[in-house]
Amino acid sequence: MKLALLRKISVGIYAVYCMIFCSVTATAQGNLLVTPRRVVFDGQKKTEELNLANTGKDTAKYVVSIMEIRMNENGTFEQITAPDSGQTFASNYLRVFPRSVILAPNEAQLVKIQLVKTSQLAPGEYRSHIYFRAVPNEKPLGEENHGKDSVAISVTLIPVFGLTIPVIIRVGESTTKVSLSDLSLSMVNDTTPRINIIFNREGNMSVYGDITTEYISPQGKVTQVGFVRGVAVYTPALKRQFHIDLNKVPGIDYHSGKLRVIYAEQANAKTKPGSPLAQAEMLLH
Repeated sequence: MKLALLRKISVGIYAVYCMIFCSVTATAQGNLLVTPRRVVFDGQKKTEELNLANTGKDTAKYVVSIMEIRMNENGTFEQITAPDSGQTFASNYLRVFPRSVILAPNEAQLVKIQLVKTSQLAPGEYRSHIYFRAVPNEKPLGEENHGKDSVAISVTLIPVFGLTIPVIIRVGESTTKVSLSDLSLSMVNDTTPRINIIFNREGNMSVYGDITTEYISPQGKVTQVGFVRGVAVYTPALKRQFHIDLNKVPGIDYHSGKLRVIYAEQANAKTKPGSPLAQAEMLLH
């Protein structure tokens, strides 16, 4: 028995990419830039405004929600629904509006974050993440091309791009300390020197800062050979593995002298430069 009509089956698969960066590129959806990159409520501050800007060439729609995230020891992130031991979510104490944004090219809009129900919070740190998810431009079913029948199954991959920023509520004094350990040097593709580091965190709050790597020659000359901005170790993680690819600078021999790694708070109007959080050195040979 022959079929009079065989329809083409199209399966749409949505792949969600959650990224902890400040910008994201979405083809035909616009480029989203969010500032600031992270929000910390401490002291008397109760509101914060996020500036969303579409730097792309197409109009884009973004849905705003709150997501809970775990940081793994290797620095990767995964979405969770229940807090780990020693972790407390901030979502119950946050109000975010609006919850959807449509931005034309080169257009910007503010999203407000407001603290609620915080008067009875116990001392410690509360963290959740604001998630900006791009809504893909889907072609209406009526626009599908039915001119050619087929028995084949077609899989259409529709990437759904998004980004997250952390929102942290801090209550009380911080008891947090951080140290750097297990420094080692390796080579990537036999060409690029890479320093490997372990962050060790203890206390009631997370840490966040910039990493500077300096090469110190046998004669004592100091040269900056690496810099990474915005490295966090979130509660309740006690360790985080990290590596930095170092610059190949003429005259620097990574088989002699030593490397010094400095982890410091980010410089701002109140701290110039950023206050040091931890430091470690390793001899090269």
